[in-house]
This record gives sequence, structure tokens and C-alpha cells, in this order.
Amino acid sequence: MNKKKTGTAIPLAALKTENSCGCGDFLDLMPFANFCKKTDLEVIQLLPVNDTGTESSPYSALSAFALHPLYIRISALPEILNNEKLQKEEEKIANTFNAYERFPYRELRDKKISLLQKLFTENKDTILSDATNPKSSFGKWIKDNPWIRFYAVFMEFKRKNKEASWKSWTSNKNLSQEKIIGLWEDESKKEKHLFYAWVQMRAHEQFLKASEYVQSLGIQLKGDIPIMMNEDSCDAWAFPEFFNTSLRAGSPPDGPNPMGQNWGFPTYNWENLAKENYSWWKDRLIQASKYYQIYRIDHVLGFFRIWSIPEGECTAMNGWTQPFEPITEAELMQLGFNADRIRWFAKPHVPTKSIEEVNNNDYLGTHGHLSKIMDRIGNEELWIFKDSITGDKDIWAREDIPLSIRERLAEFWRNRMLVEVAPKSYVFQWTFRNSTPWASLNWEEKQGVEALSHKKAVAMEALWEKQGRTLLGELTKATKMIACAEDLGANTECVPIVLKDLEILSLRVVRWCREWDKPGQPYNPLPSYPSLSVTTSSVHDSSTMRLWWLTEPDAVDFFNNFASQQDKKQIKPKEFTPETAYWLLSTMALSNSQLCIHPIQDFLSLSQPYYASDPEKERVNVPGSVNSFNWTYRLPVSINNLLSDDDLCGKIKAISLRRHEK
Repeated sequence: MNKKKTGTAIPLAALKTENSCGCGDFLDLMPFANFCKKTDLEVIQLLPVNDTGTESSPYSALSAFALHPLYIRISALPEILNNEKLQKEEEKIANTFNAYERFPYRELRDKKISLLQKLFTENKDTILSDATNPKSSFGKWIKDNPWIRFYAVFMEFKRKNKEASWKSWTSNKNLSQEKIIGLWEDESKKEKHLFYAWVQMRAHEQFLKASEYVQSLGIQLKGDIPIMMNEDSCDAWAFPEFFNTSLRAGSPPDGPNPMGQNWGFPTYNWENLAKENYSWWKDRLIQASKYYQIYRIDHVLGFFRIWSIPEGECTAMNGWTQPFEPITEAELMQLGFNADRIRWFAKPHVPTKSIEEVNNNDYLGTHGHLSKIMDRIGNEELWIFKDSITGDKDIWAREDIPLSIRERLAEFWRNRMLVEVAPKSYVFQWTFRNSTPWASLNWEEKQGVEALSHKKAVAMEALWEKQGRTLLGELTKATKMIACAEDLGANTECVPIVLKDLEILSLRVVRWCREWDKPGQPYNPLPSYPSLSVTTSSVHDSSTMRLWWLTEPDAVDFFNNFASQQDKKQIKPKEFTPETAYWLLSTMALSNSQLCIHPIQDFLSLSQPYYASDPEKERVNVPGSVNSFNWTYRLPVSINNLLSDDDLCGKIKAISLRRHEK
């Protein structure tokens, strides 16, 4: 990039045209690119578009390679052009679902896949013939995309198992890659498997056509590469050697999440991936580069160190970073702690009285319940968990124990200073200073533990930098795409250093760019943003710019930091108007970042007719919630309406031009 660029971020499903069938599709990108061209927006950023099966979250993919069938424009497929019956069925689906303000994900997906199956069946002779002809477009596509073999076999097994997770299948859970390929080549199963290949070829054709059109207008397409894979994915099933299925990825405790976050995704086995020269990851990026010129690396911190949580844990409290520097038993003993003290630090000790308090002061009954999952320490009124209890999931599963007792035991399960990662190998729990064992230490012992903690932190910082530099260095060289990092949250010291060295753009969400350690926590001046960065007004997991301004107190701080006296006469905090939106976006245009990409909702806030009656309805996702609302946002009007709105287009163009002037 040789100049600053302005762009917009939008979920593909949000696009709306006269040809849409319930949600946006790949070909809807073409008229949207016309809108961007008219407004001088030079980047279109999408959420991930991989197949996510029954899950609406685009970050919960069934495949690292397969595109989502939901985004195929069925009315444009060659197989439907002379099929009046199925054309009418497609029109019926469109008429039904286009009326929804937000689309019903699972219902729409089922309808479209059912229609795709009917199309395939009615054209199967031609399709099957083309599949075996290496000179046909279908035969060549299959040869050029070897991942399709694993995906097709996996998806057919999921269909037979009513889309249940492969972890719950009664058979075919642990097949070798050779066996999977053998099933793909089995002539008796060919028709079933080729349906998925045909769907993927058609999805690729439409996405590629749209991508090439976008580029022809001088606009770059920016993709989103989720760092983690769903455990119930083709990749985790077919390539288990690349994943640590006994661990789950997440994030450690912080202010908004006092028990951390457990995302439920397996972590990577980087050692095994390295043996294969990271080919799976590189192939994933090469596949993305067929469509994108820029890409967003989701949770880039995870390439440096991922928060790993044992499979049996519900929360993230007893997790640790990978890689980590272990604390040995010998090091603890050097601090003067014997085996009993170390056990006290690493294994929660539960007093009988604490459980009696929630069990109606029933002494004998409490003993009876505790003995089911705990061992008493001698004759003391003190208990530790049996070795069979490997996580708090085991506690919650014991429905023969009253809920009030299980709740208290789960609290004790998290109350420890050390987490035993392997026999006689430990890490400090992330919040160990809040634990009962820590409170029991004297001043001298605390000083020794703090010194050991600092020593390990320094060693781990070096480990994290080495891993991040290695992984990102390898992966960013795999394609010519421009890499952008999602580096929000509490990052390690090495992250910005490595990103700068590798010329990976960092992320600047304006509302969160503050000097947090200074009095008043002033906002960072926009011209001070690094050139190698992406500025944005909001992200898919946050409130929109309008909702932020109306409901969150830091918006007033932003206004006071950046508004001139003249601005303060015209703009009022807590009152959001198109003038407010124009001031905000024009101010953010002063950023020094190479890219300034705002969600489409924030650009639409320049025109009051596009405001939802409730600004909450303009959100894409509400983190921590699972419901039919998330990930189903749609534009309030069609792209053609936006194109004909000269006032809106003029305002966006003026904001885009301001970037070039600076």
C-alpha cells in the first residue's frame, strides 16, 4: 500500500440486493463494490466465510478450507437456469426469508442446502461424468483441491449422524487419512461425496468472480482468518496430530471475565505442525489468497502464547500459557517448602465446616457427600479431591450431590496457588495472589514466591517471542497478502515488537486507544498512531459507534479530548445525530494508520433513515451470549438504495478524501 486507504467492514450475510435469497451472497459483493467505488472506499473487510454447519458464528468453522454453502446464489447456478420448478422453489425461499429483519440462520441454511441437493440430484449424471473427466472444470477443480476429499467424507458422516459432533459418533471417529481417502475413492459412495465437492466448486466460482470484480474497481478485499478450529471440524477429525485435543483454548481471567474465557476449541500441536513445515496453515492461507489481498489474523497473541485449559475444566482459571516455563518441585523446595506445603499450594483443601454451611449444618450428611469425591486427610476436618476428579466438570456431573455443595466445591477447585501441569511440574495460577494458600504465606515466603514468579515470567517472555516470531514469520511469507493483526487485550511486551519487525499491521480501536497509566487516561492523539496499523471505530464484538456514543461514558471522554470549541457548540454528548456521526468519522480520518476501516453500521449512521429504532439491533454479536440474534445482521435497505442515496455517498466520500488530504 502506497497511500492511506479507507474501507468498511461487513458480514457477507448482511448484504441485501434484489437477487438475495434470505441473506447476502458472494455475488452481492459486486454491487456493494460499486457502492464502495462511488464513495471512495478502497477496502471491503469480511467476517470469515467458511462453512460453520449448524453454528451461526463465523469463528466456529467445520473446515479451514470449505466455503459456506449459505453464500451461494442458487438462482445464478447453471444447473437451475432451465429448471422452472426449482427456480420457483428458490423464489419462494427468497420471498419468505427476505422479509426478516435478521435472518433465521439454521432454517435458511437447511432450506438452501435442501435445494442444492435437489439441483444436484436432477443434474447428477452430468456432474458425475464431469467429476471423472480431468479436462472438465469440475474434474480439474477436484484435482487442484485435495482437501475436498476429507471434507466430503466428513460431511457425509455428519449427515448420517444427524449433524452431531464427530466426538459422539459410534463409529468412524478415529480413521487414518489413508482410510478416509479410501472412502472417498469408493465408487459406491461417490455420488454422496461428490455432492459436497460440487457445492464447493460452485461456491468457489462465485466467490472468485466477485473477488475479481472487486479488484477490477481498484478495491481490495480483506478476509478474516480465525486462529482456532472447532473441535467438531473436518480438520480436527482428519488431522488429529495437529491438535491438542486434551486442551482447550481461551483467555486468562481479567476484569470483565473474572474466571477467564474457555472457548472450547482445541489448541495446536505446533511441534507436529513444524515437522510438516506448517503446511496445513500455509495451505489455509494460500486458499484464502485466491480471494483476498489483505487478511486479518484473529487473536494474534495466540501465535505467541495460547491460554490452554484442561479438557475437564468449565472455566479458564486453572489454565496456563503454551509455551510455558515450568516450576519444578526442586525449585519450590529451595524456597523452603516441603512436600506437604507444595500439596497445600497445588491441591485445594476443603474444610468440612465450609461445606456444612451450605448443607443445613448437617455434619454427618456433609461427610457422606464429601466422601463420594474427596479423601479426608487423616482425622482432620479437611478434605482433598480424589485423583479421579480431573476438572470441575466432574464436580458438576455428580447430581447425587446437592447443587449448593457442588457450587461451593467448584469455588474451592479454583482456589489454588499452583496448577500441576505434569507430575511435580507446576505453573502459578493466573490469580494466585487471591488464593488461600498465598494468604497463608509469611512475608519472607511471599518475597521468595514473587522472585520465582518474576524469573519464570522473564523466561516465558523469551519463549513467547521466539514462537511468535517463528510462526508469524513462516506464515506471512506463504502468500503476498497483506497481514493485519487483531492484537486487542492484554498483550505481552514482545507482540508489538514482532509485529513491527514483520510489517504486520496492528489494530487501533479508537475508543480503547488511551494512555491507561496516566492521570485522566487521555486518548492517544490520532496522528501518533503507527503507520503499520488499522484504525476502526468499532468491531463486530463491540457496540456500534452510535450505541457507544449513547450509552458508554468513555464516549464523553473522547468528545472532550478531540472536540474544538466550535464542535462543542454543534455536537452534544448523549445525543446522536448524522452530524455526530460525521464529526466522529471525520475526526478518526486524521489517524496516521495506513488503513481506516469502519463497520458499515457506523457509516450508515451518517443518515437517520437507516437508524434502527433500538440501536442494540444494529450489533453483529454480543459476546458471551448464544442466541439467534448473533451473527444475523442485515442491511436496513438494499445496496441499490444506498447507491442512489447521494447525500450518504457524498458524506462517505468526503470522509475518505480527508484521509488522502492528510
